[in-house]
Amino acid sequence: MTQNKNIIKHSLLEAFLKSAQEMDIPGLVLIYGESFLVKQTFKIMSCFILEKDKQKFALEILEGGMVSMGDIIEQVSTFSFLVSKKVVAVKNIPLFQTQKNSTDISFSSSDLDRLMDFIVKGIPKNHYLILTTSLVDKRKKIYKTIADKGLIIDCSVAQGARKADQDEQNAVLQTIADKILSTSEKTIDNQAFKTLVDLTGFNLGILSQNLEKLIAYSGKAKIISTADVKAVVKRDKKDPIFYLTNAVMAKDIKNALFYLNSLFNEGFHPLQILKSFENLIRKLILVKCFTQKVSKNNKMSLKKMNFNSFKQSVLPKVIHYDEQIKISMEDRDQYLSNEDLKKNANKANDLFLAPNPKNAYPVFQTFQKSENFSLNELNQALIFLGDLDYKLKSSSIDAKTQIENFIIKICRKGGFEHDTEKY
Repeated sequence: MTQNKNIIKHSLLEAFLKSAQEMDIPGLVLIYGESFLVKQTFKIMSCFILEKDKQKFALEILEGGMVSMGDIIEQVSTFSFLVSKKVVAVKNIPLFQTQKNSTDISFSSSDLDRLMDFIVKGIPKNHYLILTTSLVDKRKKIYKTIADKGLIIDCSVAQGARKADQDEQNAVLQTIADKILSTSEKTIDNQAFKTLVDLTGFNLGILSQNLEKLIAYSGKAKIISTADVKAVVKRDKKDPIFYLTNAVMAKDIKNALFYLNSLFNEGFHPLQILKSFENLIRKLILVKCFTQKVSKNNKMSLKKMNFNSFKQSVLPKVIHYDEQIKISMEDRDQYLSNEDLKKNANKANDLFLAPNPKNAYPVFQTFQKSENFSLNELNQALIFLGDLDYKLKSSSIDAKTQIENFIIKICRKGGFEHDTEKY
């Protein structure tokens, strides 16, 4: 599949602009993705199109959700008496999103048709329309029209936990850090940078602010050290909930309690955390039952198995198992009403061991870490969570203490034991 030359990644923007002529920039530019990168890219594009001293007169910024399609088109079509070039920017335009609240202006299909017609006919010469948004839907006609007639700059960054996703995030963080530090002719050593990222997470705005503080704090020193980071930076990182569940699967009590505390500080509801644990334990029970059924008398040595061996010997059996589950579900669905089907639609993936077999590594990790638990231990844990769910909904108890108690029990070496008489 050939890459559309009108779609470029944010990391290639500067190289693109170095070789680009003014006439190479179309009248329509869509910038989408991570908010910090979108803001940076918008600044670079507007400066490239307009001379800095003319931006005050030639740049008009509108807020998406507050302006109608008619107003946008009218502003782009109106000529200025003061400057020859004109840029109209619509930030956070809801081209691909539904209406958030009653005060927002949302676009109808006829609005989008009107915009596409305007784009196809051509934006007036020396006039530019720059649109920014967080998310796009590449299946929609409006996206394809912009990709055909305009320029799309992709500022999205993978948000998953896979190694490839983490590598992409780290590369973006390093690039941002290098740009900020280069202006002050400073660098940051590797351990200090790792400490900084551990404290801030993937938050480019906070990373940028903290680097500015470190530049000021380090004074005349050319290298920012770990001691500098620890002295200046407070923990601002927001941990995704899968960090907590991964720590529990690894029976890592220290990190599990740390991430639990972080989630509570971020305002997570106890029932959200409880639900994540319930889903995790159910998944591990499914895995244990599957491995017992498949291995029979020959116990699988998943702990010693590498990823390639798992893909060759275990994954095909997992996929076959999921296919059998799918057939059983289809047979069941024939007896259910449409309303019942809707209620059960979201539960379907919970029954599959590998909902996305093309991304097999997380499946491999779950299978390996299931070896940390016995089936009886997991059953006891699920009963405990059920009892705790009832207590949280029916009485006033210290939710955090009870969930900490669950983590300590499930992670300890002696195995999980649940005394039902206490609940």
